[in-house]
Amino acid sequence: MTKKYTRWLKDISKKDGAMVGGKNSSLGEMFSKLQEKGVNVPGGFVTTSDAFWYFLEANGIDKKAKKIFDEFNPKSLASLKKTGAAVRGLILNGKFPEDLEKEIIENYRILSSEYGEKETDVAVRSSATAEDLKTASFAGQMETFLNIRGENELLKAVKKCFASLFTDRAIFYREDKGFKHLEIALSACIQKMVRSDLASSGIIFTLDTESGFQNVILINSIFGVGEMIVQGKITPDQFYVFKPTLKSGYRAVITRNLGRKTGKYVYKKEGGLKEEKVPLADQERFSLNEEEVLTLAKWALIIEEHYGNAQDIEWAKDGKSGKLFIVQSRPETVHASEIGNFYEEYSVKADKAPVLTGIAIGNKIGAGKINIIPNVAQINKFKKGEILVTRMTDPDWVPIMRIASAIVTDEGGKTAHAAIVSRELGIPCIVGTRIATKTLTGGKLATVDCTQGSVGRVYSGIVPFEVKKYDLKKIPETKTKIMLNIGAPDIAFKTSFLPSSGVGLAREEFIIAERIKIHPLALFHYPKLKDKKAMAAIEEITFGYKNKKEYFVEELAEGISLIASAFFPKEVIVRLSDFKTNEYAALIGGKEFEPAEDNPMIGFRGASRYYDKSFEPAFRMECQAIKRSREVFGLNNITVMVPFCRTPEEGKKVLNIMKEEGLEKGKEGLKVIVMCEIPSNVILAEKFLDVFDGMSIGSNDLTQLVLGVDRDNAHIAYLSDERNEAVKEMIAKVIGICRERKKYIGICGQAPSDYPEFAEFLVENGIESISLNPDTVIKTTLKVAEKEKSTNYKL
Repeated sequence: MTKKYTRWLKDISKKDGAMVGGKNSSLGEMFSKLQEKGVNVPGGFVTTSDAFWYFLEANGIDKKAKKIFDEFNPKSLASLKKTGAAVRGLILNGKFPEDLEKEIIENYRILSSEYGEKETDVAVRSSATAEDLKTASFAGQMETFLNIRGENELLKAVKKCFASLFTDRAIFYREDKGFKHLEIALSACIQKMVRSDLASSGIIFTLDTESGFQNVILINSIFGVGEMIVQGKITPDQFYVFKPTLKSGYRAVITRNLGRKTGKYVYKKEGGLKEEKVPLADQERFSLNEEEVLTLAKWALIIEEHYGNAQDIEWAKDGKSGKLFIVQSRPETVHASEIGNFYEEYSVKADKAPVLTGIAIGNKIGAGKINIIPNVAQINKFKKGEILVTRMTDPDWVPIMRIASAIVTDEGGKTAHAAIVSRELGIPCIVGTRIATKTLTGGKLATVDCTQGSVGRVYSGIVPFEVKKYDLKKIPETKTKIMLNIGAPDIAFKTSFLPSSGVGLAREEFIIAERIKIHPLALFHYPKLKDKKAMAAIEEITFGYKNKKEYFVEELAEGISLIASAFFPKEVIVRLSDFKTNEYAALIGGKEFEPAEDNPMIGFRGASRYYDKSFEPAFRMECQAIKRSREVFGLNNITVMVPFCRTPEEGKKVLNIMKEEGLEKGKEGLKVIVMCEIPSNVILAEKFLDVFDGMSIGSNDLTQLVLGVDRDNAHIAYLSDERNEAVKEMIAKVIGICRERKKYIGICGQAPSDYPEFAEFLVENGIESISLNPDTVIKTTLKVAEKEKSTNYKL
């Protein structure tokens, strides 16, 4: 018998969107074209758009639905609910034409026999003929039904899929995007179920979802069936994989973040799903191993390259076979629809601490009155311009999400429904706060800030801010390299869009203070710590790590790698840790290992620490982290910089330890430079350059030590000025020596960021690179370009 109303996935390609919808045409494309490249896709078949129209016509629904939509008022929530319910009711009460029903059942029997079962378990997924376009995803608008078994249950599920084309949220979405309601058909995919209830599942994006940075793959993973990840009930495990070095064969899983996976969806005996608690032992481990992460990342690359654009992919692992499968892929829509080459810079004028923090989604600020909506039944109480605060959202919340100034939820991660929709709508959103509905007060004014990296902040009251927008095409190129100073890894992807030659100063201190939070020696000597309070804090922070030293190495490597990957293959100069004793003592467990000093600025810091027997184990851990970034992740654009090195002999001792830890200067292209921030660095520049590959001027400390000014002393702070003649003479001298020796010379101090005329002085003297704070890059670049035109440029 000729199949008129169904098609097997093997017979479908991406050209068949009009017949089977975007989602199903993509499934067919992957099943028929990508399995030969190693990408596993479960088998199945689909109903066509002809089947949908046939069902509607056979039941007279097409004409009845037209009359219902003629009376629809898109501006009325009540009319939306009434219209949706009426059309869905018609479909659910309709009957399948006999030949269509027979065709679906015959195919189901064939599919079951292929898997050696009489009635196999299937997923029934909806695919609309206008969905998964590059600018409109329709994500979550229609329904999916899982763990469906048996012919009668299958027919019910297909009918429910048809009806889901007219959910309130789907009608609202089509109205918002300008699609006509009765010109779109629905195709149902009947696909063999992957037993992820016995294993794990999740979502992959082939770019960074917040910044649009395209050189990473973001993998989210949970235990059980994947619906829970979209609902935002839990925070998934998160992995970033770096594409360029993955392609070169490196195990480039540059970050791993353990989620809060307290619940999961598993099979119900009678069909469908039920929620279950995740055992504590599983909560403490990742839901994917490294090999599986790398496999999924490689598949994501294959899929992205096949389609030629960024993808939003769903995957599942079968707990019975242990195999991984791709169950869906669609174009990523948020960054795909961005136009132009612009960079927005936010300056937030907050003079108080935030009242709440969570995971930042997007890169915007919103303000308004807080409105806490506990459930979807109360969404009619929400007013335009308010901040929506709730436990979590699902597609039924979209009508009010669209009019919110910002959204804050208790639950969810970067792939929760609230995160996905707010990105598409361009609304600032903070998810995973845990306590927003309990902490925030309805009716109070607040500001939601998602512009400062991965941590979103809620401030009480209206916080003023400025936004500057730059057309990057109009920023001139300069002969002097303009580089960046970066401390926080979570801003690296966003700042990579600034015009720069890389990173002139990547500070480890921020990674250690904000990500690690623990003194490295407290982790090294963990079982023997005297401070029991510190031990308890360490145990909580290092949740999931049996080896506490590995926690330090992994977290530091990840922080460094986020920065290095953002600018790859441009040079990223990583400065070794340069905390003073008082700053180290402030870390958890630090007091046990740090002496009290009257003037830590000129005390036990920099190079002198690294070869000191008491601190050397911590320095070796630092070296191991950098080695991991370079050799395991393939980030060979990392240059190492040694701070506060008082003598060339100190430099040699540091290099020897680095060599013992596998970081040998000159090997595998590794460059090691030294900070020029002590008068001895200038006076003995020739000897320092015999040891190191170049110098980077630290103008803050150099000024302090040339002028004899304690820069922590507010009473004499006015004397500390990098523009002082003595300081400038020192800088001019060392630039000249480095250039003569053909060694690197740059500056990473604060002065060029603060004083444009100081940047001009550096250009006049032929400095190779100027490293700046991100918020001063564009204005300083313009100044440097102007100066290069008007001076006899030396480089």
